[in-house]
Amino acid sequence: MMPDEFPVLILAAVLDYSIGDPWGWPHPVQAMGWAIDRYTRLVFNIWNNPPGKMPEAADRPAGDRHKLLLRCAGTILAIGLIVGSYTVSWSIVQAASWVHPLLGIAIQTILLASCFAGRSLRAAAEDVLAPLNVGDLVKARERLSLYVGRDTENLSEPEILRALLETVTENAVDGVTAPLFYALLGFALPHLLLSVTAGPIDPNSMWASAIVPLAIAYKAASTLDSTIGYKEAPYTDLGWFSAKLEDVLTWVPCRLTVITLALISGKPIYIWQICQRDAVKDASPNSGWSECVYAAILGVQLGGTNSYRGVLKHKPLLGEPVHPITAPLICQALQLTRYCFLIWLGLSLLFYTFLGLSR
Repeated sequence: MMPDEFPVLILAAVLDYSIGDPWGWPHPVQAMGWAIDRYTRLVFNIWNNPPGKMPEAADRPAGDRHKLLLRCAGTILAIGLIVGSYTVSWSIVQAASWVHPLLGIAIQTILLASCFAGRSLRAAAEDVLAPLNVGDLVKARERLSLYVGRDTENLSEPEILRALLETVTENAVDGVTAPLFYALLGFALPHLLLSVTAGPIDPNSMWASAIVPLAIAYKAASTLDSTIGYKEAPYTDLGWFSAKLEDVLTWVPCRLTVITLALISGKPIYIWQICQRDAVKDASPNSGWSECVYAAILGVQLGGTNSYRGVLKHKPLLGEPVHPITAPLICQALQLTRYCFLIWLGLSLLFYTFLGLSR
């Protein structure tokens, strides 16, 4: 990416904050979801293995072979979709820039803004809180069911608030800060390459303009994880690689998010201690940390028993129940995410300014 393209980051942030993803508009995730769905159907049809149908336990060699084949197919899907998303988005940006530089900037801004879910998280919270604030639990449960996987039919008001705060805090990383992290990595990539190569980088190479492609590629990894990255059948093996890869790609931005939020809380040592105590109990290497840092800062407790399709599952308790979860605290969690986003953006602006002064 050339330094003059840095304003795309600012424009995309403004676009996401002001408009977000308008309902009904085309979105890159829709194309990714379509590709994943078609591929998974093809895989299951080839092996004549409809969802939920697995080889008998007694047929151990066939079962092991089936497992290996599905893992290989899932690995091909993940690598293909991520590399393909990078290549297609880069090609779209290059074609638009060839038509006119302003069109290139506009396309980059729209594509990058589609990777950020800050406005979408805020809209989801408001959508659930609106009926809840007037005491309409039935409507609040219906709205909440659009955003969470747990059963919502019998949730009480405190349980609705906990579920909403958990989805807001869990998605803060993979929906907001992680895409920004990879966009910033795309901004820094040409300059990192310059430091290790002798000659200049071709401005038309796939690495010279990586801000949008890297963010889109991460979005592909995140979409794969949310679509097929389950431990339950039929995606246990097909989604195995996608789940592991998303964990790896999210690990660094998740820890940077935790550190940033801990610092701006004014009590970083306490926050880090709570995260080290509770977040490690979560099966996910990232969502537990993401939820726990917000819980520690807000003085609430997340986790507990949830129902999924009638099956009760217990998640580890995160944080101390100093305060009950309330609507204002959910709004405060959203504000913390915006602060983290703006801090990272501000630091990148300083880097951009330094580059301009050094030229």
